[in-house]
Amino acid sequence: MNYKRIISLLEEQLRFSKEQNRQLVEQNNQLLAQNKRMSEQLSAQSDNAFLLTHQVETLTEALQSLEKAFAAKESSMQKMQKTNRALSKLVTKKSEKIIPVPSADEPVGNRKKEAPSPKERGNNNARRKEYFGLEIQEHDIYPSCPGFQPEFGEFLKIVDSIRYEYIPPRFIKHINHRYYYRYLGNIIAGSLPATPLLNSNYDASFIAGILQLRYIYSMPVERIIKLFAENGFEMNKSTAHGLIRKAAQMLDVLQEVLRDAVHEDDYLHMDETYHTILEKGAQSKTGKNSCKGYIWAAMASHLRLVHFFYENGSRAKKVLTRYLKPDYRGAVQCDGLGDYKILETEEYPNAIRLACFQHCKRKFLDIKQNKDAQKIIEIINRLYRKEHEMPPEYPPEQALEYRKKHAIPILSELKDELLQIQAKKTTLPKSNLSKAVNYTLNEYPALCNYVLKPEYELDNNEIERLNRYISLSRKNSLFCGSHQGAKRAALIYSLACSCRLNGINSFDYFKDILNKFIEIKPNTDKKVIRELLPDKWKK
Repeated sequence: MNYKRIISLLEEQLRFSKEQNRQLVEQNNQLLAQNKRMSEQLSAQSDNAFLLTHQVETLTEALQSLEKAFAAKESSMQKMQKTNRALSKLVTKKSEKIIPVPSADEPVGNRKKEAPSPKERGNNNARRKEYFGLEIQEHDIYPSCPGFQPEFGEFLKIVDSIRYEYIPPRFIKHINHRYYYRYLGNIIAGSLPATPLLNSNYDASFIAGILQLRYIYSMPVERIIKLFAENGFEMNKSTAHGLIRKAAQMLDVLQEVLRDAVHEDDYLHMDETYHTILEKGAQSKTGKNSCKGYIWAAMASHLRLVHFFYENGSRAKKVLTRYLKPDYRGAVQCDGLGDYKILETEEYPNAIRLACFQHCKRKFLDIKQNKDAQKIIEIINRLYRKEHEMPPEYPPEQALEYRKKHAIPILSELKDELLQIQAKKTTLPKSNLSKAVNYTLNEYPALCNYVLKPEYELDNNEIERLNRYISLSRKNSLFCGSHQGAKRAALIYSLACSCRLNGINSFDYFKDILNKFIEIKPNTDKKVIRELLPDKWKK
């Protein structure tokens, strides 16, 4: 055998195999490189596709939003054009809403459906309210696409989006380091900031905050201290009550000045509402632990001041006569309580009593299914409607002429209809209809007095809206701890509600006057004190 030949053939086959393996490795590397390049290209294309998709979605949303805005604007303009003439006066008037009553002769099919409530009709695509007096923080928000860099993109626009943040109440602990020195033979020290209450850790802002929460937002003291605790300030219930009591003692000097200011106004709204008063031991007149005490209210219509006053919870006529002297000159609007009838007697020769149409109408609304009651409601509504139709630009003389021209015939029709209902045999003496008719007839002379001056109102709603603060306190706090506590509450309610009438933030007001009372002496002239009432107060 030729072994050399065999070895030579094997070596040649080995070299051939190695060459094939090398070529396969090179081809494999080339394929891997091509695969890598294709992957990179696909990745870049995917990023571009994502970015383009995001841009298309953003532009689509913007286009849809513009289309909705244009459609809402067109719809809103059409609605405004249709309803502006008929509703302009009714929308702007502050008087109580008139409840339309369908005519008994009108077919049911022809009666218009009641307008949907604001909740049912949504916001009618109304423009959102903006608050321009707030602290502003601005933030730049860029797209969150993977690998996005602003310098490599094409800038299109900036769209502002607003979010409102609420920060709960904050409490700040001020530590005053007083430095003492011996100077020129004397020991001197730095002066601490003055506080309304002597040797107290609470400044005027703290007390003002409690007063606002208690008497404007009707929060009981227990709820106030829970709110404080949730925000990091633990406080005893007795401490909070003590701050209110001491603040009321400081403000008590305003009581007489406020009463005198209210008496100067020649147009008053008066009413009374009750509050539950705790009585202990010998203080109890009924033998029970609590009693019903009445808080009276007198609002000066021109000065925009209200005075709540309390006399041991009494509702007797003597409370009224002691408060309103016989020499009072002006008009007093009130409900049909018998005590107010004294204003129509010779004891008050210069006073005029105005009644409230809403008190009369409510008695008929309770029985509005009755046809006769519906007629009375419609007449009163017509009176309100004519009042609303009066052009607001009328001067007082022209407004009075307008009122006499349109109101007097309606008032005459009202009386005639009441007398006809009263004379009917079907009107039973003790029925609710008869009671409503008799009440309105008894009030009729006082109802007609509103045509004497253009500033007189049809109803006593203004003072009743203020009495709701007392009602909310009665529901939330349940009771006043004592008669003295009710008297203090009446004073603070007077100042807080007067702030509301004058568009003043009650917190700012209480904080300022409590600081001012630090410098005011007990014998300060009443003219100086008068400047501290809400109608003349300035920071």
